[in-house]
Amino acid sequence: MPDLALLGGHKTKTKPFPDWPMYDDKERRALMEVLESRVWWRTPGIKTLEFERAFATFHRAKHGIAVTNGTAALEVVMAALSVGPGDEVIVPDFTFIATASAVLFTGALPVMVDVLPDTYCIDPDLVEAAITPRTKAIIAVHMGGHPADLDRLAKIAREHSIALVEDSSHAHGSEWHGRRIGTFGNAATFSFQSSKLMTAGEGGIIITNEDEVERLARSVHDCGRMPGEWFYSHFIYGSNYRLSEWQGAVLGVQLTRLEEQTARRHKNARLLDGLLIEIEGITPQKLSPQCTRNGQYAYIFHVDRDTFAGISIERFIAAMNAEGIPNQASYPPVHNLHVFKSGEYRKKLTGRQAEEPHPFLKKDFPETHRAAWETVWIPQPALLGDEEDMHEIATALKKIQAHAGELAAASPAVRETA
Repeated sequence: MPDLALLGGHKTKTKPFPDWPMYDDKERRALMEVLESRVWWRTPGIKTLEFERAFATFHRAKHGIAVTNGTAALEVVMAALSVGPGDEVIVPDFTFIATASAVLFTGALPVMVDVLPDTYCIDPDLVEAAITPRTKAIIAVHMGGHPADLDRLAKIAREHSIALVEDSSHAHGSEWHGRRIGTFGNAATFSFQSSKLMTAGEGGIIITNEDEVERLARSVHDCGRMPGEWFYSHFIYGSNYRLSEWQGAVLGVQLTRLEEQTARRHKNARLLDGLLIEIEGITPQKLSPQCTRNGQYAYIFHVDRDTFAGISIERFIAAMNAEGIPNQASYPPVHNLHVFKSGEYRKKLTGRQAEEPHPFLKKDFPETHRAAWETVWIPQPALLGDEEDMHEIATALKKIQAHAGELAAASPAVRETA
C-alpha cells in the first residue's frame, strides 16, 4: 500500500466531495422574488410563513415557528415552557454549549448527565436518576442525527410530569420507529447554521403539536405580541427572534431537497458501517433498531488508539485530512468548559441555587470523555457523494492503519487532551 500522504506519499482521494451548501436557480429565483417584492421583513411577508408550515408538515407537526438560529430556538422553547429561576433542566454533557446555555439564559440550572457509550446520546437511566423536585424539563440531543432513546425519555417525562424537548439540530428528517423526530415531546428545535443538513447560513425553527406551546413560543419570538392583537400590544416577556424573508425563501427551497439528501446520507452511512467495521480499532456510532433513518449530520466513529500504534487522535485526523478525507471537530464535555469550571455560570442563577454546590459538575462523565476525545467525525456533505466516495474513505483509513507505525515514529510531540 502506498505511503501516507502526510509522510510524502500520494493522497487516496483526489475526486472532490460534493460542495456545500448546495444551491441552484431555485434559490436565485426565490431570493429575487423577495428582492423585487420589497417585502423583506417577516411580519408582512409570506416566504417565512410558508416555510414554517412546510417544515412542520414534513416532520408531521402541527406548528412551526422560524427563528434566527438554533440557539434562539432553544431559548424561545425554554421561555414558552416557563422554565425560570430555581428550575433545573437535564441535558447531556456531550453536546454543543447552546443546549446548556439556553437553560442558563432563563436563570435555570442545566444539569449535565453522561451519554450512552454506543450512540453518544443522553443516557435515560442517568436522566431518571438526576430528576429532583426542581426538574422542569429534559433536553434530548439527537447526536450526529441519531435520535436519543425517545421511547424511554418520553415515558420518563410523562411519569414525572416534566417537559421533553428534542434538540434536533443534527437530525432533520431522522426517524424513530418510522416516525420523523420532533413530536415525541413537547417541542423540538432545529438549526440551519451553515454546516447543518439544510441551511440559510443561520436560522432555526421550533416545531410542536401543542397549541399552547406554539402560542407562547410565537409570542416570545415576536416581542411578546399575541395573534390578532394590536401591533403595539405586548402581553408577555418576549424578544425579537424573527427570521427574515430572505432566509425563509432560501430554506423553503432547501427543504425540497431534504428528503432525497437524507435518504442518500443514510444509505451511504450504512455502506460505511459495513466497510469500517472491518477495520480493526474503528467502531462506527451504533444504529439502534428503533432508528429507521438517520439524518447523519456527521458520520461518527470511535478510534482505538492501541490498534493504530498509539498515535493521537489529532495525528490520526491530520493523516485522514492529508488523504483527502474531511473532518469536523467533536464537542468537548460541557461540564469542562470554562464557564462552568470557573463558576461564571452562577451569575445567571439566583437565590440558593446561585450559592449551593452543584455536585454533578464534579462527576467523571467517562462516556462523554470517550466520545469527545476518541471519536472522529466526517461531516455530512461527504455523505452526499457516491459509493466510490465511501469506498475511498475506507481505503484511506485502512492505509492509515497499515502505516500507523511509521506515523507514530514520525509524530511530533503532541499534548494529549486530558
